[in-house]
Amino acid sequence: MIAKQLLTPKQAVAQVFGLYQTLGHADYIGEPVSQLEHMWQAAVLAEMAGADDEVVLAAFFHDLGHLCAAQQADSMDGYGVVNHEKLGADYLRELGFSERVTRLVESHVQAKRYLTHKYPSYLRQLSPASLATLAFQGGVMSPGEAAAFERDPDAHLMLQLRQWDEQAKETNQPVGSLGYLKELALRHLLQQQR
Repeated sequence: MIAKQLLTPKQAVAQVFGLYQTLGHADYIGEPVSQLEHMWQAAVLAEMAGADDEVVLAAFFHDLGHLCAAQQADSMDGYGVVNHEKLGADYLRELGFSERVTRLVESHVQAKRYLTHKYPSYLRQLSPASLATLAFQGGVMSPGEAAAFERDPDAHLMLQLRQWDEQAKETNQPVGSLGYLKELALRHLLQQQR
């Protein structure tokens, strides 16, 4: 990965969105949509809910780790990249995205683990692919982990992001122009430099 100080915000946006262009059309690990369709739908759901720009970006980038590390990371038995949430968040940090965006990206797996602890019915609602990856992601949270998760001031956003993640698997939903999301990302990166 290229360090953020070597890239202008415009170059960083081009690099990130280049991953979607070249790798985003791959199947989304056992789901009926592509990687790009999934992440696009999550961003649309966030925007429809009135989320702010950072949350919309986090929804769009939440599974970026599957793309940025696809060639160099361990696989979850064909269900994507192990630790994709951390890999994606670290990649975005290197490019200069805010800690809020990167924490939300990093949190979506922990939110799944929390929900499986707090609501056993949630575990039964997971798709086969999401259920298969849970074992690679640490399984159901322990009571202590769940208590720590609940103390996080952004826990409600993390859980909302997870809900959009679960809903963003609709077939026959065309992906719109990425221009708007590119503009959001560029504006965000420019703000981080101030």
